[in-house]
Amino acid sequence: MLKVLVLFLLLIAGVVLGPMIAGHQGYVLIQTDNWNVETSVTGLVIILILSLLVILFIEWVLRRLFRTGARTRGWFTGRKRRSAQRHTQSALMKLAEGDYKQAEKLLSKNADHADQPVANYLLAAEAAQQRGDEVRANQHLERASELSENDTIPVEITRVRLQLARNEDHAARHGIDRLLEVAPRHPEVLRLAEQAYIRTGAWGSLLDILPSMQKSQVNDEVQREALQQQAWLGLMNQAMADQGSEGLKKWWQNQSRKTRQETALQVAMAEHLIECDDPDTAQNIVLEGLKRQYDDRLVLLMPRIKSGDPQSLEKALRQQIKQHGATPLLHSTLGQMLMRHGEWQQAAEAFQQALAQRPDAFDYAWLADVYDRLHRPEDAAKMRREGLLLTLKTNPAP
Repeated sequence: MLKVLVLFLLLIAGVVLGPMIAGHQGYVLIQTDNWNVETSVTGLVIILILSLLVILFIEWVLRRLFRTGARTRGWFTGRKRRSAQRHTQSALMKLAEGDYKQAEKLLSKNADHADQPVANYLLAAEAAQQRGDEVRANQHLERASELSENDTIPVEITRVRLQLARNEDHAARHGIDRLLEVAPRHPEVLRLAEQAYIRTGAWGSLLDILPSMQKSQVNDEVQREALQQQAWLGLMNQAMADQGSEGLKKWWQNQSRKTRQETALQVAMAEHLIECDDPDTAQNIVLEGLKRQYDDRLVLLMPRIKSGDPQSLEKALRQQIKQHGATPLLHSTLGQMLMRHGEWQQAAEAFQQALAQRPDAFDYAWLADVYDRLHRPEDAAKMRREGLLLTLKTNPAP
């Protein structure tokens, strides 16, 4: 616009000043070594104006040519972009249908021109993995990594997901550890970490991420508690496998008081100690747990504990009966403990009270054994018949 204005002003000046200087055109001499150029001032001005017009024309022609080239390139680029959009939309439908081969093909075609090329390549990688083509999956993943620039979290999440699908558990755990450093509360990272840590037995690491899972609302409260107990049980198993009963007790003592008061852990700890042939420590844990809170799971462990102080178990059972009433489980357990010490009459009374509240095949069998010891064969036979009838009623033949 400025150039056109200058040219317009020059033309006006020529029209106004031309008649004024007519007959007074002056003389211009341009001299070089080999030739001379002679003209009037008016002629020189005309030459300059014509030269400027030629330059402007050439510039206009060049601009039109370059603009046409840019438009052509833009048309081709836009065509590829539109094609990529159509392919992506079709691919999403194929993914929903489970046609992973076609989905991968559509996602990767013109993916560089898609609105989100990284997303296209990541979805293509997962589609290739679904149909078992690990080579293609890796190729798509690497291309996504090249295009991701600074935002590598989606790429690494997909990489870990593929590794878990291939059962490359330790590689997935390594990737998860790196992801947690940069995105410790990312919900999908935490979900993948849960899988990787469970598969590799990284129970301590699983416990470490539980607070982040709670803050990010990954899983509900019941599921998180189940994960916590699973992690503790895993740590117990590791301690028992490494150092036996002593290692298990040492691990237990290193836990917080709140942890040691968890009933599920007390039950698991007692079971592990019974396996390790350490009934005295198992008995202490069971009795401590019952003092704090009654739980059927602790009572069920009592007959399995063969400690040197069975009287403490019997005393605790009678105390529980006073506090919680004559429940069938408490009387049945007391009867089993009395059988162990040969107190047959008291054992018979305990089993009778348990059966009076609810029929149970095991109690019938134990009471029959007690009657045998008391030399009451008819009563013993009757109890076995009752137990057999109950078993047949509960589990009818097909």
